[in-house]
Amino acid sequence: MFETNPYLGRPDHAFWRQGVAAPATAGVDPVTALPFRIAPGDRVATAGSCFAQHLARSLGGFGITPLVTEHFAASAGVRDEGFGIFPARFGNIYTTAQLFQLFERAYGMRRPRLRAWTLPCGGLVDPFRPRVQAGGFPDLDALEADRLRHLAAVRRMFETCDVFVFTLGLTEGWVAAEDGAAVPLHPGVLGIATPPGEWRFDNAGFAACHAALAGFVDALRSVNPAVRIMLTVSPVPLVATFEDRHVLVSTTASKAVLRAVADQVCRDDPRIAYFPSYEVITGPQARGCFFGTDLREVTPEGVAAVMALFGRHAIEAAAPVPVEPLHRGAPTPPAAVPVSATEAAAYDALSGVVCDEDAIVAPGDPA
Repeated sequence: MFETNPYLGRPDHAFWRQGVAAPATAGVDPVTALPFRIAPGDRVATAGSCFAQHLARSLGGFGITPLVTEHFAASAGVRDEGFGIFPARFGNIYTTAQLFQLFERAYGMRRPRLRAWTLPCGGLVDPFRPRVQAGGFPDLDALEADRLRHLAAVRRMFETCDVFVFTLGLTEGWVAAEDGAAVPLHPGVLGIATPPGEWRFDNAGFAACHAALAGFVDALRSVNPAVRIMLTVSPVPLVATFEDRHVLVSTTASKAVLRAVADQVCRDDPRIAYFPSYEVITGPQARGCFFGTDLREVTPEGVAAVMALFGRHAIEAAAPVPVEPLHRGAPTPPAAVPVSATEAAAYDALSGVVCDEDAIVAPGDPA
């Protein structure tokens, strides 16, 4: 018996013409199946790059209350800054190494030798979340006390969340030459002078990124066996690259590695979900219209398109939100859901809250 064309009978979404160029349904929907859905009452923790903040703030619209384990409590040297963006006050986590090391630091498995950076203004900041508090802490005691509270809140997040959503953002980063501690920013970006050779540039490849993410998954499940994990990749390009090449090339290389790592981790464990935020924003069907005038920031309409699909596929009993078609030749794609001027203003305000990367283009400004 001879085999026939193995692609016969495959669903429409398996073919470019039916799935992307001319879909039969309204709009391109790249989500085919997820291993789980988020239900009202689930405790959802989010972490990752700046793009992850959009998911965190959108959960309420689906009837999901985001998990918050670190609340503001007035104390010496602590201001109400950086709270409520993520479950705990850790700011952006750009790399898989940062994520894994956050777990290790929270549970005492990693004890970095570096305790604080001194800003030019004299304030002290935590090197692992250097922009959660403008101006820093007044002294080391205040910083250390806040860090103890923070890491306790991180443990509560890991142990009590029902769903953990992580947005992979970057492969490039900086690590301490002494012990490999990964930080979101080189201290020099904040105007902090350091001895030559104290910090090492690291652009993690597939093997290193995969090892860190897989290690984190195992570690998380060791303290929370029932947790459901969802991965997504940020569509936001690099603000700058330290590699000796064009930033566009570095962006493409970085996102390719992260997308491949997410794919492999999901193949290794089918219980882990992948949500295609990256594909929705950067795919050819969007015709580049989901990026702002700087060709980097995602527009409110782009965020709305992602969240409409998230609500349709990832939220239990969520009312389906129609996704408008991206007609061939259309100059701009319509918004998936209406975006008011107030929402757009809130988006603009949110975009600058704790996006550590943005400080690279304004060295010396810790605010």
